[in-house]
Amino acid sequence: MKNHPPRSQKLWDISPPVHAGSPVFPGDTAYSQQWMARIGPGCPVNVSAITLSPHVGAHADAPLHYDPEGAAIGAVDLQAFIGPCRVIHAIGCGPLVRPEHLAHAMDGLPARVLVRVYEQMPQDRFDTALPAFAPETVALLADRGVLLIGIDSASIDPAESKTLDSHQTIRQRGLRVLENLLLDDVPEGDYELIALPLKLTTADASPVRAVLREL
Repeated sequence: MKNHPPRSQKLWDISPPVHAGSPVFPGDTAYSQQWMARIGPGCPVNVSAITLSPHVGAHADAPLHYDPEGAAIGAVDLQAFIGPCRVIHAIGCGPLVRPEHLAHAMDGLPARVLVRVYEQMPQDRFDTALPAFAPETVALLADRGVLLIGIDSASIDPAESKTLDSHQTIRQRGLRVLENLLLDDVPEGDYELIALPLKLTTADASPVRAVLREL
């Protein structure tokens, strides 16, 4: 009997490219890069220095971002950022993802839920009308045992919000969050999520290289 090599599991890269043109929240620090050393006579390597907000591209917010007494991202437990995950489509839902937009996919939820709100995520501009989570949706997911929520917009709260109701709900309920994901090509369904933040000991967020792996 002929032995066939095991089929490799498909990966979906759900991290948008990060470069000088990556959109950032108005007033936030955009990505920039300088070369500190270049390969040439007397120098065997290229070495660069980068400057960026930790909220550029796909990222994980730390409790410190929305709680003055909250933990920095380097102190956050990693368990929520890796494991079974469900992608739910709420494309065209309007300004807020409400419970009824997720109702079709709520049975047997895993501990991680990513919501796709865009047909195509804007990668060349900041969307001032970005879709966000209604706080009651966050509370419902927490009630169902969800540990992490994610979205393909730049924030789980509306861009103009000063009260950050959904961020305050994840603070109260102990949830973790991923923002600015790229879910354009991801079908609705269940996956394994891997989106580990860097161990930045004083930072309010961290970039992640977020991927989904088929089960």
